[in-house]
Amino acid sequence: MTKTPAPTDWRATNRANWDERVPIHAASEFYDIPGFVAGKGGLRDFELDEVGDVDGKTLVHLQCHIGLDTLAWARRGATVTGLDFSEPAVAVARDVANRIGAATARFVTADVYDAVDVLDAQTFDIVYTGLGALCWLPDIERWARTAASLVTPGGFLYLAEFHPFGDTLAEDGRTVELDYFHDGPTVWDEPGTYAEQNAATTANVTVEWQHGLGKVISALTAAGLRLEFLHEYDYTLFARFPVLEQNAGYRFPEGRPRVPLMYSLRATKPE
Repeated sequence: MTKTPAPTDWRATNRANWDERVPIHAASEFYDIPGFVAGKGGLRDFELDEVGDVDGKTLVHLQCHIGLDTLAWARRGATVTGLDFSEPAVAVARDVANRIGAATARFVTADVYDAVDVLDAQTFDIVYTGLGALCWLPDIERWARTAASLVTPGGFLYLAEFHPFGDTLAEDGRTVELDYFHDGPTVWDEPGTYAEQNAATTANVTVEWQHGLGKVISALTAAGLRLEFLHEYDYTLFARFPVLEQNAGYRFPEGRPRVPLMYSLRATKPE
C-alpha cells in the first residue's frame, strides 16, 4: 500500500492505471482477442443460464473495459451499448466490434456515474455489469440509483462480481487479513496486472472500496429493484491466490475448506 492520493484524484489515478493496462490486456492470452474474433465465447456458463435469452433485447454493459463480454452478448442477438471511463479501452472495443461485424454495437467513453446523462436517459431491457467493477466505486448507493435508472420497467439488472469475502484474504488464501466492513478507500501500489502478472507497468497505484453483499443488495432494493436471486460460487477467473488450482476456473484444492470467490444476482424493475 502507499499513501492515499488526494480525495479529488482517485478517478484520475484509477484511469491512469487502466489506460496503461489496456494494450497489455489486448495482447494477452487471458483475453485472447484473436480467439474471440475467430468465434470463441467470452461469457461464463452461469451467466448464460442466469441472464437467459437476449435475442432482440437491448443491453447496456457498465464498466465494460475492452468490450469482449459486451460483444459476446451482441453475438447472441442483443443490441448492445458498452460504457467505460478508459478511452483506450473503448477504442479497443470499437476495433473488435468492427472486426467481428457487430455493426449495431455502440461504445461510449464516460464515468459510470454519468451514464444516465451520457446515454440521454435511455433505458434498457438488461443492465449488465460486474467482474471487478464495483471495487472502483466509492458510492455504491449512487451506483445502484444510476443502474436502476437505466433499466426499462419489466427489465432487470444482472451483476456477476468477485465476492467481497475474497477481498479479506491474505496472499495465502487462508488468512483473513483485511476488514470486510471497512468503509474508506484502500490504496494499493502493485505492478503488473491479473492478465499478465509480470508485465512492466508504471501507473501502479489504485484506489479501491469494499462493498459487502448486504450493502450492494440494500442499495439495489432502495433504488426500486426487486431481488430475484443471489448465487455464490467457489471458484474465480484467475489465479488470485497461489493455492488455487485450475479446474474449470480457479478453485481451492480438493479437501480444503472453500469460501465464496464470486457471486451473481439479478434484480428486476417492476412494470
